[in-house]
Amino acid sequence: MMTGLLFARAGCRVQVFEKHADFLHDFRGDTVHPSTMEILDELGMLDRLLECPHHKLHKAQFRLAGDVWTIGDLSRLRTVAPFATIIPQWDFLHFLRREAEAYPGFGRRIKSPVESFIEEGGRVVGVRLADQSEHRARLVIAADGRHSLVRKVLPLEDLAVPIDVFWFNIRKTEPGGDALRGSIERERVLVMIDRGDHWQCALLISKGTAEELKAGGIEPIKAAIRAAAPELNLSGLEKVDDLHLLTVTLDRLTRWSKPGLLAIGDAAHAMSPIGGIGISLAVQDAVAAANVLAEALASGSNVDPLLRKVQKRRMLPTRIVQYVQKLAQDRIFAPVLQPGRPINDVHWAVRLIDRTPLLQDIPAHFVGLGVRRERVRSPAAPIPS
Repeated sequence: MMTGLLFARAGCRVQVFEKHADFLHDFRGDTVHPSTMEILDELGMLDRLLECPHHKLHKAQFRLAGDVWTIGDLSRLRTVAPFATIIPQWDFLHFLRREAEAYPGFGRRIKSPVESFIEEGGRVVGVRLADQSEHRARLVIAADGRHSLVRKVLPLEDLAVPIDVFWFNIRKTEPGGDALRGSIERERVLVMIDRGDHWQCALLISKGTAEELKAGGIEPIKAAIRAAAPELNLSGLEKVDDLHLLTVTLDRLTRWSKPGLLAIGDAAHAMSPIGGIGISLAVQDAVAAANVLAEALASGSNVDPLLRKVQKRRMLPTRIVQYVQKLAQDRIFAPVLQPGRPINDVHWAVRLIDRTPLLQDIPAHFVGLGVRRERVRSPAAPIPS
């Protein structure tokens, strides 16, 4: 949606094909990071976004070895919006759609799953929908997530992942505050995101154990959650079907394009939920793609020679973020989830970060603003009055 907005803004004719009938799908990424809000501010849209119902998060805090430790503080960032905005993804997508529809070149079709690419002479020239209708284009951008069709035609590098996640909602019985909360104890890691009237929770589990855990029923799982967060009221968590499994994937295409086709976002690089930065990275890809391609596409020029420039611009941030995510998964979360002695000691680095606000800026900057963040440089065509 962001890609469609930026290319339509530059004067291109854009058609966004949406597989579903609506955007109402829960347990998607709902975090809009400061880097994304910088982009919206550059586009003159941030104030309108913040008029939508949302919740602000400023800090990340974890309970470990009986104490609460602050490991990041977004409020110290030097940026237009030094906080993370928690907003349902469907509301954010509707917001971008409304903004995009101000441009005459923007179009969107719902219930239009793409079945295949149309290729002629070694070049992608359009898409074929499930209803067998064909739609031609000078450029096809695959922004259709980690199960993208593009992964059947471009080479993929898989990075092993040792964890999966159960997502679930819990009604709130107390004010949530302005911090992302978490609990790290032996054999259980829980993350809690304040969603206003409820907590959206993520329970980390070892890769491939979901069916075994579900087979044991909901009570042992509730006992683990209760041990991690005794303050939660779990009366609404009644059955294993209330748990939504996210099979965590961490991978990237080694080549993001071929003539007539470009992959961005999760289609090009599936991210772990650690840090909640998948949306942020995807939006950065969209901005980079528009910066490199939109003006040439709007003028009728051949963009094929430019496609690899998008990957060249965005591959380094992708590699760095995935390296940090994999490090956290392999060195912290996977070992913690294994049986062993209770965690009674806290690493000196955690203690130092908690005591030193300046050090809290480092994880805050990495998560909130990212690596090589983009600025909007694509042109802006006038909006008809």
